[in-house]
Amino acid sequence: MIKIEKVRVSGFEEAIRGMRNPYESWEKSDSDGLSIGPKDADLMQNLAKGGPVEAKYRRMIVVWVDVTAPLYWWKEFDTYKVGTVANSCSTMHTIHKKEFTLDDFSHEHLIFEYDGKERTHCSALGNTINELNYAREAYLKTKDKKYWYQMIQLLPSSYNQKRTVMLNYEVLVNIYQWRNGHKLDEWKDFCKWIESLPYSWIII
Repeated sequence: MIKIEKVRVSGFEEAIRGMRNPYESWEKSDSDGLSIGPKDADLMQNLAKGGPVEAKYRRMIVVWVDVTAPLYWWKEFDTYKVGTVANSCSTMHTIHKKEFTLDDFSHEHLIFEYDGKERTHCSALGNTINELNYAREAYLKTKDKKYWYQMIQLLPSSYNQKRTVMLNYEVLVNIYQWRNGHKLDEWKDFCKWIESLPYSWIII
């Protein structure tokens, strides 16, 4: 699962001003705030065809967003470190703060049978959650670090983490190019979100 919320996009006016600097063609700009005029749109599209070297203005369009996703997805997202800033909920410092529940983990694809045989993968995750809670209770009672390590090392990669992320349209170009059509549903949903951003044609 992936949850995307509290989206804020800024910098179109500044990006357009900067885009026209090399041509000293500011008088041709026909945009007004968030409303991009046809002349500016044409220049943006032409520069976008030249890739990141020509479309430097995309780096100036900034996006802030809160994303909650499993650790296995964040490991892939971290490939795009250049041009991004993120503050996450701290697993190391807060893992013991609340009891673990099934909803703390992405589990929508866990199956109950395959090859005609019953399987209980949700039960397997449930067993892990129980072990995590046993370790948590022991750590809260004793403050013994060995129980804290049980939580850290048993924690599945399906554990959902929330991060507030700052990135820009150029980073989103790279993400969309390489992750659109990915087998993970989280990437499919993230790319659909990119398509919903203001003037996403700059990206896609």
